[in-house]
This record gives sequence, structure tokens and C-alpha cells, in this order.
Amino acid sequence: MNQFTAELIGTMFVILLGNGVVANVVLSGTKGESSGWIVITTGWALGVFTGVVIAGPYSGAHLNPAVTIGLAIAGKFDWANAPMFILAQFLGAMLGALLVWLTYKDHFKVTHDPGCKAAVFCTAPAIRNTTSNLIGEMVGTFVLIFVIFYFTNPEMGDKTPFGLGSLGALPVAFLVWGIGLSLGGTTGYAINPARDLGPRIMHALLPIPKKGDGNWGYAWIPVVGPIIGAAIAALLFLYLKN
Repeated sequence: MNQFTAELIGTMFVILLGNGVVANVVLSGTKGESSGWIVITTGWALGVFTGVVIAGPYSGAHLNPAVTIGLAIAGKFDWANAPMFILAQFLGAMLGALLVWLTYKDHFKVTHDPGCKAAVFCTAPAIRNTTSNLIGEMVGTFVLIFVIFYFTNPEMGDKTPFGLGSLGALPVAFLVWGIGLSLGGTTGYAINPARDLGPRIMHALLPIPKKGDGNWGYAWIPVVGPIIGAAIAALLFLYLKN
């Protein structure tokens, strides 16, 4: 296990469980069909928890190009390592999407709505408005990155840090859960370029019957919006720090 592998495998698990819960809710004939937004947001939060548990000790568990870029802008991560991390995140997201398709392959066959099939892979706006959709992704990612900057290690009374092991991944899981519950209703809260674009590419490549076009005209928003939101969060953090 090295940093590249950790980011790849960690992101793969995020997408496997995150897109997996979407498949369970929106595809026809599943045990969780139509179980709703609470199930989706919870599944995503637990997917993030799982990915952070795996990757955290080795790479810091960015699992998201917006996190990598935000940390680099804030001087908390070496820009030279950013391309490697982002490549691993995209490959991991694509692999996770592939595993979701393999798991739910029979349910894709019996689902007639191409929008539901696409939703398993990538986000789409509830109301199509380019400006509002871009702002939604910016705000959601801003919250994610800005709060991450203020995560602290737990301390005992004498200010000696103590480890929580895998439970140390809980804060980011709760953060993603909160973003989904409060801010996710407009665009589906991609808040992660790799999470959206990687699986969207897999949607285009995989032999899914009657799958539609993947809404490529919208695809730039869940990429650009999170990057802008991350940059704003990093710059604000730097301003407030001084």
C-alpha cells in the first residue's frame, strides 16, 4: 500500500458504496427500491467513512480532487503530488462504478427510465439552471473543504492527543452526511469531480441497455463547481489564519 494505491482503493470504496446505494434506491426490483433520500445520504456518508478508514493512514484520504487542490492552495499539500493523487482518484472512481454495474447488472436490464440508470453513475440537477447549479456545487464543496481545515485531533485533559483508530474517519462522514441532507437536493451534491466524471465516463463505456446520453452538457458543472468552491475555502482559510 502506497499513497497512489490508497487513494485509488479508498475512492473505489467511496463510489462502490455511494453509487451502490443510489442503485439500490433508484433501480427497479431491488430490495431498497424507492427507499428515499435519507437512505442515499446515509449510504454516501458511510461510503466516505469506509474510504477514509482505508486510505487515511497512507495518503491522508483525500479521495477527491477538490480536497487535494484545496489543501495544496492552503499550503498543506505539495502541488507536485497533486497529479498523482487526482489520477488515482479518477481511476478509483471508475473502478468503483464498474463494480456497482456488475453488482446491479440484472436491475439495469429491468429498469426502463434512462435517467435512473444514469443517476447510479453521475449527478443531475433537480431544476436545470446553470448559474444556480454551479453555485450549489460551489457552496457544498466550500462547506466540505472549509470544515476539513478545522478538524482537530482529540485531546485528553493534559492536551496529549489520543488516537481513535478507524473512528477518526467519523467527522468527515458526518460532514458529508450533513451536506447531503441540507444542501444536496439541488444538484445531488457531487462535491467531487472524480466522483461525478469518472463514473459518467463508465456510464458511456459500459454496455447498459437503453441508457441515454449521460447528460454531457451538464458534466462540467460537477467538475468546475467543486474546484472553485475548494479554492474559495482555501483562500478564506488562509485569510482568517493571518
